[in-house]
Amino acid sequence: MRGEPSCPKCGGRVRAPGLFADTWQCDVHGPVFPLQPVVPPSVEALEVVVRRAQVPVWMPWPLPVGWVFTGVAYAGDDRSGGRATAVACSGPGPLGGIGELILVAEELGVGLGARYAGIDAPDPGPFMSVDKPAHTKILAAGRPTPLWHVTRTPDDRAVFAGEARGLWLWAIVWPEQSGLLMYDELVLTDLRDAGAETELVPCGALTPRILS
Repeated sequence: MRGEPSCPKCGGRVRAPGLFADTWQCDVHGPVFPLQPVVPPSVEALEVVVRRAQVPVWMPWPLPVGWVFTGVAYAGDDRSGGRATAVACSGPGPLGGIGELILVAEELGVGLGARYAGIDAPDPGPFMSVDKPAHTKILAAGRPTPLWHVTRTPDDRAVFAGEARGLWLWAIVWPEQSGLLMYDELVLTDLRDAGAETELVPCGALTPRILS
């Protein structure tokens, strides 16, 4: 488990703002919003991210039967607030076995969703055929939200992306066949709007996926 901020795009070390730069710096990617250390999943950890987030904190709510919350992360600092959030959940896959899902909300160019998706670009646009009908629709904060399949990702996962509340929304699912979950009328809630309901979120063990 990491104990210091890292680059949201590559996981590399970052330098804090100082005499020569007023932003966090990655040697590879330049100015970044730092990914803060990930802690074990708990209601308290979730509430910290919700309080700091400047973007949605998406979670399937209610969670699918048997699913639990398995991790949360955000990119940003005390000055900027969270400019990207990631929430992980896991439970029975639609075709058996265990499925895992990470939902990312982020501003343009942050790059956290692309890192989990396994693509070498900060945003999903070049990997989506938005001129064709969306592959699926979910309900995000009460609004029908189209998502497109993201291409050129590793074979072990299914990746979808679209726009919700004017920001990128990514859904990364492991294993690939558990992507069927995204066709099952998934309902997402922005936990910034959930209030005391966050205290009811069932917590599981920390998933290594959110650390990768």
